[in-house]
Amino acid sequence: DLQICQHRAPTCCTKKMEESYQAAVRRERTQSIQALNFELKYMIVGHITAFQEAFESLLRFAENRTSSLFETAYRPMAKEAAEPVKELFTDISLYILGAEATVESAVLRFFDSLFPLVYSRLINPGITDLSEDYTECLRLTRQDINPFGHYSKNMVTELSKSLWASRMLSQALSLGIEVINTTEHAAVSKECSRALVKMQYCPHCQGLTLIRPCVGYCLNVMRGCLASVAELDAQWRHFISTLEYLANEMAASHELEMALSGIWSSINEAILHAQLNGPQLSATVDKVCGQPKQQEGNLSSANIVPVKEVTETQTFVMAHTSLNNKRREFINYMKRSRTFYASIAERLCDGDLVMRDSSTCWNGEDVV
Repeated sequence: DLQICQHRAPTCCTKKMEESYQAAVRRERTQSIQALNFELKYMIVGHITAFQEAFESLLRFAENRTSSLFETAYRPMAKEAAEPVKELFTDISLYILGAEATVESAVLRFFDSLFPLVYSRLINPGITDLSEDYTECLRLTRQDINPFGHYSKNMVTELSKSLWASRMLSQALSLGIEVINTTEHAAVSKECSRALVKMQYCPHCQGLTLIRPCVGYCLNVMRGCLASVAELDAQWRHFISTLEYLANEMAASHELEMALSGIWSSINEAILHAQLNGPQLSATVDKVCGQPKQQEGNLSSANIVPVKEVTETQTFVMAHTSLNNKRREFINYMKRSRTFYASIAERLCDGDLVMRDSSTCWNGEDVV
């Protein structure tokens, strides 16, 4: 009553053993593909971690630099500005990792939060009554009166352009892992499991436990079993080319690093612009939001402190070099995996599975 290992000679197999063999080949095929995938997946996961660490290092550097700007040049508002600064860099980090929020919404939200502080602590430092309603009015007014000039829009443009490739690369790496995981758990068809049993276990039914499949026979069976996985070849090659393009986009200039390290400078220029236009801004705000309570005297001019560039470049250079090296290593490795799905049958038929350099092997019907 054998269904797969039918043979003219007497056999030591039963139908139940054939069923056990089918379960075994399914399990073995999954394990074989997992073993092949392991190195590739390990490299991608390792580089996702390395990229994220390098991004986080650059972001921390840029955030510390921005915080120190407020502490040194704009001390009256430093404490209150800490939260908006933290939110801005958290939003940038989430954007790179693939969150729905845009760079534009993150930057404009930051400037919305910044304007009430600049207005009440620098332009009109005598304001004593900064109610929630008045603060909200200032936030909303910011969009209409544009107190920070073109600096806020420039910051959106520079960051959007430089963060785009980083975000795409991060998403592409996650997609790569998803594809690999899916191929590991692709279902084994009934025809495939029968063909694998015939190739690997039917010789056992004749007592031929040391005979292994012929190379050509193994390749035919594996190619038939892995036809759906091998179809990924064209898309996988395109995926590798896309990774290469994104990495080159990031490496072509220091845009990402320069844009992040220049955030503090853009914010400084924006605040200076608002202070220099203080009287006009006050007149407009008074019309829209009303006049708040003030102490005697206006100290706005005393607070304009141009900031010289901070020279803490070592951390930045190290993070930048690390990011570039990781990009280069990773792309070189991925280029070598270009034929991964095209050659998967050959790789599974390599090693101990088939008989090499021998005069006898199993061809599915008999020893040849």
